[in-house]
Amino acid sequence: MAERGQLPAPAKRLCCRPGYGSGCRPGQRAGGAGPGSGALCAGPSSAAAAAALGLLPLGKTQSPESLLDIAARKVAEKWPFQRVEERFERIPEPVQRRIVYWSFPRSEREICMYSSFNTGAEDPAAAPGGAATAPGGAVDAAAAADENRLPFRRGIALLDGGCVDNVLQVGFHLSGTVTEPAMQSEPETVCNVAISFDRCKITSVTCSCGNKDIFYCAHVVALSLYRIRKPDQVKLHLPISETLFQMNRDQLQKFVQYLITVHHTEVLPTAQKLADEILSQNSEINQVHGAPDPTAGASIDDENCWHLDEEQVQEQVKLFLSQGGYHGSGKQLNLLFAKVREMLKMRDSNGARMLTLITEQFMADPRLSLWRQQGTAMTDKYRQLWDELGALWMCIVLNPHCKLEQKASWLKQLKKWNSVDVCPWEDGNHGNELPNLTNALPQELVHRGVTSITNLEGWVGHPLDPVGTLFSSLMEACRVHDESFHGFSDFTGKVKQRVEYQHLPAHKFLEEGESYLTLAVEVALIGLGQQRIMPDGLYAQEKVCRNEEQLISKLQEIELDDTLVKIFRKQAVFLLEAGPYSGLGEVIHRESVPMHTFAKYLFTSLLPHDAELAYKTALRAMRLLVLESTAPSGDMSRPHHIASVVPNRYPRWFTLSHIESQQCELASTMLTAAKGDVRRLETVLESIQKNIHSSSHIFKLAQDAFKIATLMDSLPDITLLKVSLELGLQVMRMTLSTLNWRRREMVRWLVTCATEVGVYALDSIMQNWFTLFTPTEATSIVATTVMSNSTIVRLHLDCHQQEKLAGSARTLALQCAMKDPQNCALSALTLCEKDHIAFETAYQIVLDAATTGMSYSQLFTIARYMEHRGYPMRAYKLATLAMTHLNLSYNQDTHPAINDVLWACALSHSLGKNELAAIIPLVVKSVKCATVLSDILRRCTLTTPGMVGLHGRRNSGKLMSLDKAPLRQLLDATIGAYINTTHSRLTHISPRHYSEFIEFLSKARETFLMAHDGHIQFTQFIDNLKQIYKGKKKLMMLVRERFG
Repeated sequence: MAERGQLPAPAKRLCCRPGYGSGCRPGQRAGGAGPGSGALCAGPSSAAAAAALGLLPLGKTQSPESLLDIAARKVAEKWPFQRVEERFERIPEPVQRRIVYWSFPRSEREICMYSSFNTGAEDPAAAPGGAATAPGGAVDAAAAADENRLPFRRGIALLDGGCVDNVLQVGFHLSGTVTEPAMQSEPETVCNVAISFDRCKITSVTCSCGNKDIFYCAHVVALSLYRIRKPDQVKLHLPISETLFQMNRDQLQKFVQYLITVHHTEVLPTAQKLADEILSQNSEINQVHGAPDPTAGASIDDENCWHLDEEQVQEQVKLFLSQGGYHGSGKQLNLLFAKVREMLKMRDSNGARMLTLITEQFMADPRLSLWRQQGTAMTDKYRQLWDELGALWMCIVLNPHCKLEQKASWLKQLKKWNSVDVCPWEDGNHGNELPNLTNALPQELVHRGVTSITNLEGWVGHPLDPVGTLFSSLMEACRVHDESFHGFSDFTGKVKQRVEYQHLPAHKFLEEGESYLTLAVEVALIGLGQQRIMPDGLYAQEKVCRNEEQLISKLQEIELDDTLVKIFRKQAVFLLEAGPYSGLGEVIHRESVPMHTFAKYLFTSLLPHDAELAYKTALRAMRLLVLESTAPSGDMSRPHHIASVVPNRYPRWFTLSHIESQQCELASTMLTAAKGDVRRLETVLESIQKNIHSSSHIFKLAQDAFKIATLMDSLPDITLLKVSLELGLQVMRMTLSTLNWRRREMVRWLVTCATEVGVYALDSIMQNWFTLFTPTEATSIVATTVMSNSTIVRLHLDCHQQEKLAGSARTLALQCAMKDPQNCALSALTLCEKDHIAFETAYQIVLDAATTGMSYSQLFTIARYMEHRGYPMRAYKLATLAMTHLNLSYNQDTHPAINDVLWACALSHSLGKNELAAIIPLVVKSVKCATVLSDILRRCTLTTPGMVGLHGRRNSGKLMSLDKAPLRQLLDATIGAYINTTHSRLTHISPRHYSEFIEFLSKARETFLMAHDGHIQFTQFIDNLKQIYKGKKKLMMLVRERFG
C-alpha cells in the first residue's frame, strides 16, 4: 500500500486472536487452508451469488443457495465483524470468507447515488440515463454530454474498456488499479484505488488521482462496479491479521523483511521507529493489547454509514452561496438538495448529515447579516433555497423510522440555529412589512360574533407543504416499478416517457375499494380546493401560486380511470356544497385565494365524463371578489356563510396580474369547450362579463373566441363569433375613456370581427359609434375600413347594401366632424366625397370651426386636400383662414409651416392679383422671418399673377410693380424684418458666427436693392451698424471689407 498517493483511514480496532484448533499445528488456524491461502470471491456458490446480485435471471440458478451463504449474507448486512468475533470463540475460515464476501455492497444504486447528480433511487427514468430525455422523447445533446461526464458514467466506461486491473480484496479492504486512457492533451495515467467497506456500505475511499469533490471519482466507481459485477474474478483473502496469525516466527520475520526490502524507501523509517517502540518496555505501543488492522472491518462502536466527504460538501456549498445565484450556482444547490432527498428516500443516514452540513453553510452566509442590517428582503431565488432547506428538515424530523434520541438531537440543533439573529423567517421577511392579516382576523370575528371562518393558514403554499408531502408519499407507494431493472448496468437513456401508477390496496388501513392512488388524488383535490386567505408579502403569495401549479402538474401525470373519475366527481360536488372550508363554496371570503388554476384542471378532467358538473365548477370559480367594490355579506344567521371581514380594504395582492391571467385562461378553456353549444356559450359569456375586470384579458378572450370560431377546417361558428363580438364591444366601452396603448389594435380587430359577423354588425357599430369609439377612431379607422373595397368584396354586398352602409358611414363622419372638427374634418370630407349634400355639409362644418377650434396646420392640410380635389377657391379660403392663426418670429427660419405659407402664396398668386393682394397683408402680419418674406417676394416677382388660372387658362399681363400695392407692402415688411433680425442677432453674436452673419447681410442687400432707393437705404443701414456696434471691431472690420 505504500506506493499509493493516499492511504485509507487507520484501523479503528485492534486485532489479537490467539486460540488455535486442537488439531492444528502452530501457525495454522482451524478450518484454514494454510498460510497465504486465497480464494476467488464467488467460491462454490457463485451461481447463487450471481443470481442474488441479479447477474442471472431469477429462477435460473444452477443450484439452491446454501444455508452458509444465506446466514453469512444476513450477518454481513447487520453485524460489525468485531461483534461476530466476540460472539463466537471459533469462526471457521469458510464462514469468515463468506461473511467478508457478502459485506461488500451488492447494489449499484448506492454507487450511482454517491457518484452522480440527478439519480433516482427507485426509478431508472430519474437516473442519469433519463436526465437527457426531453418530454417529447428527443434526447437533448447538451444534457447527454453533461451526463457522460458524470463520475458514474465515466466509471462504467472505464470498466467496460477493461481499464480495471490488479483487483485484490483483503478482508474488508478492496484495492486495484484503474488506467485512465490517454487523451489529446494528457498521457495515460494509472490510479491506485483503495476502498474500505462494512456491512454492505463503502466507509472509506482513496484514489491517487487527487480528486476533490463531493462524489466518488470515476476510478472508485470502476473498481466498485468491478467487484459487484465480477465477484468471481476478484481474489479474496481474510483480513491481514488472520494471515499473520497463521505464520510462525520465522515466517513473520521473513514477511517483515521482504516487505521492508520491497518498499524500503517509504517503509524503512516507519519500520525502524515501530521496532524501537516495540523493544522499549515502557513505550505506549506495548501498553495496548493487539495491533491495528485496516482490513479487519468495523468495531462495534463504529457508525455504519456510507463514506461522505464532509469537508468537500461544506466547501462546495460555500462556493455556490458565494456566487450569489450566478454561474448556475442555484441549480447546483438544488441538485444537492435533490441528493439529500434521494438519500432520505433510501433511508441513508447521510441524508441528515449532508443536510446539516448544508444548513451550517447557509447560516454562515454573510449576506444574511447584510440584508438584516439594510432591512431588505432576501432575493426570491434565495428564499426558495431556504424553503427547500426547511422542507428537507421537515422530512427528517417527521421520519417515522427515526429514533427518539435522533429527533431530540435534531430538535436541539434546530433550536440552536433558530436562536441566531440572522436566521430568516419562514415567510422570508424581517418583520418590518405590513402586519399579517391572519393575526387580526380572529379578534375581528369575535367582535362580530362570527364563529365560522375560512382557514387562515392554507395547506397549499404552507412552509411545511403538508399536502404536497402527503401526496408524494402516497404516490410513491403506488408507483409501478420496472421489475426487469437490476441496477444501472447500461444506462441506455431509453426511459419511460410517462410514470405509471397502479391501484395498490393498503391492507389493514383502508376501506374497501380504496387504494393509495385514490387517497393521493383525494388528498390533492381537498388541499387545492381548501379556502384560505391570501397571505401577505410578495414571496408568500408567489409561493401559493407556485405550489398550486406544482401539485396540479403532478396530478396531470396520472391517467384517470373510472375509479379516479368517481373521486373527481365526489370532490367537485363536495367542494361546491362544502361551505366555508371550500374555495368553491357558494360564499367565500373577499381575500380568499382564487380557484382559477385548480378549477381549470377540474374542468378539463371532468368535461369528458360529466360536462354539467365541469361547467358548474368552473363557472363558480370564475369570481374574483378582491376586485369587487364590496363582497356579498351573506346570511349571518347561517354558520356556513362568511362575511367579508374588511370590505373596504384593497389588499396588496402582488400576484394579481398572474391571478387575472389564470382567470382568463379558465374562461378561454370554457369558451373552447363550449363551441357549438349556444346555451353554454351564453352562460360563459355572462360569467366573463360579470367577473373579469381587465380589458386586456377580455380582449384576449375575444380574440381567442374569434380564432376558435373561424378555424380553417370548419365553417364559422356564428354563435361563438357573436360572443367574440360582444366581448370586443365590452372592451371598447371599457377603454373608451382610458388610456390604453393597444387601443388602436383593439379598434381594428373589432371592425374585422364585425365584418366576419356580417353587414348588420358593421351597421350597428357605426350607428352606436359614440359609445364605442372616439370621433377620430370612428372616422379614420372604423368608417374608412367599412368603406374600403376589401370589405365590400369580403361581404359580397349588392349596390343597395353598399349604399346603405355608405350612408351610415357618412352620417357617422358628419357627427364626428361636428364633435371633433380638428381631428375628423378631413376624414369626413373624404368619406362624403361621393355625396354632394354630405360633402357641402362637411365643408361648412370646417368653415364654422376654422375661426375658433382648428389650428393652422389642420386648415392648411384641408386646404391642400381641396386644391387636390379641384376646389382652388375653397382651398384659398381655408389657406387665408389658416394664415390668421399663424405667427412666425424672426428666428424661425426652419418652422414646418413655412412650406404651407409658400404654398398658400403660390396658390393666391396663381388665382390672380386680387387674391394675392388679399393674402399679402395676412402674410405680413403673421410672418416676421426675413428669409421667408424675401423668398415669397422673389416668387411673386417672377411671373404675372393669374398667368395659370383656373382650368389651366393662361392670362396675359405685366409683372407686378414693387412700387405699388400689394408688393410694396411686402417689400417694406421684408426690409424691416431684415433690419430687426440684424439687430437681434448682433445682441448675442459670437465670433464663430461672424462669417454666417456677413452672408446674412449679403442676402439682406439683395432685398434692399429691389426697392428703387434700396442702395441708399442699405448704405444708411450699414453706417448705422458701424456706429451702434463700433465696439465689435473685428466684426465691423469684416462689414467694411464686404460692404464698404
